[in-house]
Amino acid sequence: MRSQDEAAIVACIPSLRRYARGLTSHRDQADDLVQDTLERAWKQFSLWQRRSDIRAWMFGILHNRFIDLARSQRRSVEQDVGDSLPEWPQRAMQTDQLEIRDLQGALQRLPMEQREVLLLIGVEGLTYQEASSVLDIPLGTVMSRLSRGRESLRLALQGPEAQEVIPARMQLVKS
Repeated sequence: MRSQDEAAIVACIPSLRRYARGLTSHRDQADDLVQDTLERAWKQFSLWQRRSDIRAWMFGILHNRFIDLARSQRRSVEQDVGDSLPEWPQRAMQTDQLEIRDLQGALQRLPMEQREVLLLIGVEGLTYQEASSVLDIPLGTVMSRLSRGRESLRLALQGPEAQEVIPARMQLVKS
């Protein structure tokens, strides 16, 4: 492994931590997930094809590890729902802290498929094609999940009274 490859992997760590934190909602679990990802990346570095983006490859490892852990936890013990919101650093403005809490809560209530796509594209800045590769789903599925996720998030953040006023976009069409 060349030193520039090592530097590229290390440069991915902040993005991996953000994505892991968005998936797990818990700082310690996110750090463990990133640690597992880095270990696997070092061990499997020879499998990386240099023609692909190392960042997308690392996100793929993290995503697959998260799915493996979620499946094993589902089989063994149910998670405590009370720990669903992460500890946030103190913010200068109380309203900022409330907005972040509301956003995090709304994001956690989204289906996992929508949350994954929103985090990869909206937060981490991956392209639709890179997100498709990371999640191993078709490009069209990425686009539809992103659209539904954004709409669900927008409605959740506007509150219940705003949802009643917004007309439904879907119509019944005769076949």
